[in-house]
Amino acid sequence: MKALTVKTLSPDLSGVELTDLPPPERKPGEVLVRIRAASLNFPDLLMTRGEYQFKPDLPFVAGLEFAGEVVEADPDSQFAPGDTVYGGNKTGGFAEYTAVPARALSRMPHGIGFPAAAALGAAYGTAYTALVEIGALQAGQWVLVHGASGGVGLAAVELAKRLGAHVIATTGSPAKVAALQAASDADAVIMAEGRFREQVAELTGGKLCNLVYDPVGGDVFDESTRCVAFGGKLLVIGFAGGRIADISTNIPLIKGFSVVGVRAGEYARRFPERGRVIREAVATLAADGRLSPHIDRILPLSRWREAYEAMAGRAVVGKVVLEP
Repeated sequence: MKALTVKTLSPDLSGVELTDLPPPERKPGEVLVRIRAASLNFPDLLMTRGEYQFKPDLPFVAGLEFAGEVVEADPDSQFAPGDTVYGGNKTGGFAEYTAVPARALSRMPHGIGFPAAAALGAAYGTAYTALVEIGALQAGQWVLVHGASGGVGLAAVELAKRLGAHVIATTGSPAKVAALQAASDADAVIMAEGRFREQVAELTGGKLCNLVYDPVGGDVFDESTRCVAFGGKLLVIGFAGGRIADISTNIPLIKGFSVVGVRAGEYARRFPERGRVIREAVATLAADGRLSPHIDRILPLSRWREAYEAMAGRAVVGKVVLEP
């Protein structure tokens, strides 16, 4: 089978290669899946550099999430050959076949295709875990979503709006403001630069934001501490901006807000019943047509470098999907 293999870690993708490998052998408890689409996530890029918190042994097949058809499964797995599924593992998605634990898969919601299903799990699972499970989002609240042009950010904008929140979306690129306005129904789109608190205060009528969703970090996090309402939560999703910010503990004390780290995948692993509830909630919203992943582009797996370079160059709005 064709598989995108990370052989060595490098800052320029020079250690990544499309290779021919034997299909994986399914172990008991696993499901063998023929992959029809797989979506690129920022951690996929970081793992080629050794910059992600999870560091798989080399070589490894890249790709966090995918959608496809079941080829083989245990009789008691609740899956059968021909079932359409989506899900993921930490690696293995950018290939023609993968074998993953049955618990890592869900049935595809009715009415969506393989590309949309491949873009559903990680982004919307992260958004739901952060905003609903941890953030306890309520209709009418204000939510500030940073990095909103990325897959994880755009999913948070869409989910928050569907749940009745007011959303301010931010981007770090002037060229993406119009694209983000077209791709989302955020109440406002602003640049996350300088002292953006004043814009947030004006938009919210001085209330500031009940939840701040931050996959960027660095200077954006620093200014976000000024944007959280008393009793609110600053949700730390990641550090796409590169710098891991520091905070003096007197700031959340005086301002009365919480800083909460969100690791959606680990949350689901530690609390599998809650993970199942989150997956089912996202799938139901997608099946009802209330969630629809924004696909920036669909490329064949042979054009993997184009996909990775677009993400590295921050030229993507939403998700990039690769088809083996």
